[in-house]
Amino acid sequence: MKTRVHLHLDPGTRAEAQRRLKSVRGHVEGILRMLDEEGVYCVDVLKQIKAVEGALDKVGELILKSHLRDHVVTAAQRGDTDEIVDELMEVLKYR
Repeated sequence: MKTRVHLHLDPGTRAEAQRRLKSVRGHVEGILRMLDEEGVYCVDVLKQIKAVEGALDKVGELILKSHLRDHVVTAAQRGDTDEIVDELMEVLKYR
């Protein structure tokens, strides 16, 4: 997939995504610490994994919303509608 030089993630969304991902990183490190404990309970680990998945979904939603707002709705003006739609369809295959 080619990179669009003229389209960028807006700074506010990028900063919010970074903030949230740093929190996710902390949660993942917490899960790793849990797994170091011999007596760790499976369900407790699963709950934490589910929380991380939810947090990652929120970051994805944040970035998708930004992409829709800043790039998809302006694709016709730029003349790259087909490329933008194809990129988005490719990404959504994995959701």
